[in-house]
Amino acid sequence: MPSGFFDRLVSRMDKLNPESLHTQLLRLVREQGFLETIFQTIQEGVLVIDSGGCLVYANQSAEKLVGFDYKTQRGHSMARFLREWDWEHLMDARSQRPGWSSVVTREIEVMYPEHRFVSVYAVPMEEPEMAEKSVLIILRDVTDAHRREDSVLESERINAVRMLAAGVAHEIGNPLNALNIHLQILSRDLRDEEGLSDETREHYASLVGVAQEEVVRLDAIIRQFLSALRPQKPVLRPEQPAEVLQETLQVLQTQLENRRISVEVDVPTQIPKVLLDAAQIKQVFFNLIKNALEAMADGGSLHIRFAVSDSFVDITISDNGKGIPQEELGRLFEPYHTTKDKGNGLGLMIVKRIVEDHGGEIEVASKEGTGTSFKIRLPLAERRIRRIPSPS
Repeated sequence: MPSGFFDRLVSRMDKLNPESLHTQLLRLVREQGFLETIFQTIQEGVLVIDSGGCLVYANQSAEKLVGFDYKTQRGHSMARFLREWDWEHLMDARSQRPGWSSVVTREIEVMYPEHRFVSVYAVPMEEPEMAEKSVLIILRDVTDAHRREDSVLESERINAVRMLAAGVAHEIGNPLNALNIHLQILSRDLRDEEGLSDETREHYASLVGVAQEEVVRLDAIIRQFLSALRPQKPVLRPEQPAEVLQETLQVLQTQLENRRISVEVDVPTQIPKVLLDAAQIKQVFFNLIKNALEAMADGGSLHIRFAVSDSFVDITISDNGKGIPQEELGRLFEPYHTTKDKGNGLGLMIVKRIVEDHGGEIEVASKEGTGTSFKIRLPLAERRIRRIPSPS
């Protein structure tokens, strides 16, 4: 239907004679019928939910995938059908960041009305003529893809990434071992060196200690890089995510200061411990903060905010850098896809894999010239609908 046709029809309705009005209404019905036929034919489920959680529209595929009857459910709350899907926070995200482009993608496993794997794509509706905010949700049944033995796990691109990772680990591992050995020798010589004041000895020992810690961290990054590309089940222990973040910020402190980046961390008084692999989540924080630093070439601010809901601990990392073009948002987590001049396109893929291996999800919102925000959502407990890790 041409843009604005309905509005123009309404504005001119009192000026149309009965014959013209009849013609225009028939045209409107035909256009609506044509679009409705398309929506009812496609295999993807289409849902529109208003800000109150009530159903505005659904096609037949959505009815089948979610398990409800559109005629009886229209205008009623979808809470009992979508209570584990967490679409509500999209509304808050858009109201807090007007003009930003937001999108949530995830795969979930559902048990009702039958066991399926469903790909979910959700985006806030940006139609100015709509009185209330709403969310468009597109559902795709990917059960068959999960059942196929020859999945993307064996794709040429992923195999190439694995080969690259193995080569990088080998090439960097040997120099790291040499560095570590020489740092140990230097540390020993400092202890034995005569003629140094205690203050000088302590100063240089501190510098050597920092260098040794960085070697250990780099070695851990390489091992984590490999484990992210060759998925290994995270070793989950009760951890305080705010403490893991602080450890990451300490490692990056010098870089933050050199780039004149101010850091603000908002942590609620009470944050429950989360079952997580501290080393893996530290790598997530490290990659996202490094990306933020690179997006702010000369000074800027980094805002990290924690929030707790009934199901998740949310960690939002926001910068005021150059932002990401809207057309790039959907491809950010693909291997080898990068928006940076010297990027390799692997960092965000690793981040997404780690978060999903923890049963969580990651979201991104950005506006060119304003900044970018990544939200990590870590589940507080086992959920009825389980997040499915991306193929690797």
